[in-house]
Amino acid sequence: MLKTRFVKLLLFGFISVLLFPSCKHDPLIPPNPVVPVNPIDSSDFSGWPCGPDTIYFQNQVLPLLISKCTQSGCHDVASHKEGVVLVDYQRVMSTGKVKAFNPGNSKLYKVIVDTDPGDRMPEPPYSPLTADEIKLIRTWIEQGAQNTACNENYGSCDTQNVTYSNGIAPLLSSRCTGCHSSTNPQGNLKLTTYDEVKASAQGGALYGAVAQLPGYSAMPKGGTALSPCFVSKIKAWVDAGMPQ
Repeated sequence: MLKTRFVKLLLFGFISVLLFPSCKHDPLIPPNPVVPVNPIDSSDFSGWPCGPDTIYFQNQVLPLLISKCTQSGCHDVASHKEGVVLVDYQRVMSTGKVKAFNPGNSKLYKVIVDTDPGDRMPEPPYSPLTADEIKLIRTWIEQGAQNTACNENYGSCDTQNVTYSNGIAPLLSSRCTGCHSSTNPQGNLKLTTYDEVKASAQGGALYGAVAQLPGYSAMPKGGTALSPCFVSKIKAWVDAGMPQ
């Protein structure tokens, strides 16, 4: 009996080998593999579009503070005058004693509206912030003083019909005129009027500096470099004959 059962098992195993092929493992290939994309200057065209009623810290507030308040001897990392450093969000909030939704109780706001030259920031010989610049900082605080950012060039980089008034002047005002204003301009270079900017652009110095080309002093000093799109807009303006 035992012998018969053994023979049946052996026969069943032999038939199984004939009927069922051995298991073969194919290489593990992920379905729909992700193909890396390498778009040109993707940081200029993606991200989050800017809303017209929102003040963005990274786009508007921080460049303004770096331009107007972080000259050597003032509120850069090395100088940190009175312990105030205004080069990034965390330190603007902490050392500037910014109180979200409450500009009147925020040290940063109180010093820029102070009418006493000895207490006002930026202090002499630097010019005070303009009414529009003060309003920008006030609105940012009233909106919650958040570390927000957007993309001014969302979707595309428009370099068509760039003029001084609608493209170049606002850019220079937020990024450059803190160091190159009519009072105590660094490098004896003023960038506050059309004629001043045109004179710098005609010699190639403006584009060379913002594009950070070899042989030129890279601008803005101590701040984030202009995006490739903004640099392209300046070049397009120069190439078009610097229309006002």
